[in-house]
Amino acid sequence: MLPILAGLAVLALWPNASLAAEEPPAAGLFSGHRLFQPLIADPRWPHFSASYQRFQGRDGPEHVGAASFGQLVNLYGAPFGGQGEWSVGVQAAVFAMFDLAAPSKDLVNADYWVGIPFSYRRGDVSALLRLFHQSSHLGDEFLLRHRVDRVNLSYEAIDLKLSRDWSEGVRLYGGGGWLIHREPEELDPWLAQVGAEFRWPGTLANGLLRPVAGVDLQFLDENDWQADLSLRAGVELLGVENNDYSVQILFEYFSGRNPNGQFYTRDLEYLGLGLHVFF
Repeated sequence: MLPILAGLAVLALWPNASLAAEEPPAAGLFSGHRLFQPLIADPRWPHFSASYQRFQGRDGPEHVGAASFGQLVNLYGAPFGGQGEWSVGVQAAVFAMFDLAAPSKDLVNADYWVGIPFSYRRGDVSALLRLFHQSSHLGDEFLLRHRVDRVNLSYEAIDLKLSRDWSEGVRLYGGGGWLIHREPEELDPWLAQVGAEFRWPGTLANGLLRPVAGVDLQFLDENDWQADLSLRAGVELLGVENNDYSVQILFEYFSGRNPNGQFYTRDLEYLGLGLHVFF
């Protein structure tokens, strides 16, 4: 499965030979230039967000508040031998879910994520190589109210993503990764990811809104390569002068294995609405 996805990604994302050369920027510390754009439909892309999600089925909470706090900070950037530019930084986030039906809006699970990303861009082609750590923790109030067999889910991993921007606001991306160290040890190590995004070339509401949509498919060796599907669609607020700053209001749909670490063995389906801020 992984070699097939990798082959498709290479064929789809390979740059045109006629790609126009761009004048590279000077090397510098704390570059604010974002080379690899955020993946808007990836449920675990580090960014700031607040969403309401209604979980389907009877296993677990029904009305869920999901929040994330995250950012990528570039530490150093430089030209790449006259062929584009590269940067290295720090990427960190917390992903939390709350049971809104509980009397005290219990914190159910929190995933802590930190990584070192190496980014590259040349024209419409970009790449992201990351070494990262994730660990999952259950909320105290949730543990007091429920009998749960706690799983100490924690791992370090490396992944590589390739992205290509096409005309008319279309973007394709794909890649894969490997869990270097994992707990529980029986976790299967391989993963793959593909997706697409679309930004409407025109605008709405006198130039204040732009329709956007994204689809993200993730395949885990642990889940016998069955697809985890994430769909998001809505509008992006315009009028912000900084192009590396984006505010989106998105409808959300997810079907697959639960991305909230502690419950990774359970299937999950939900509908939601969220506010997402990308820097």
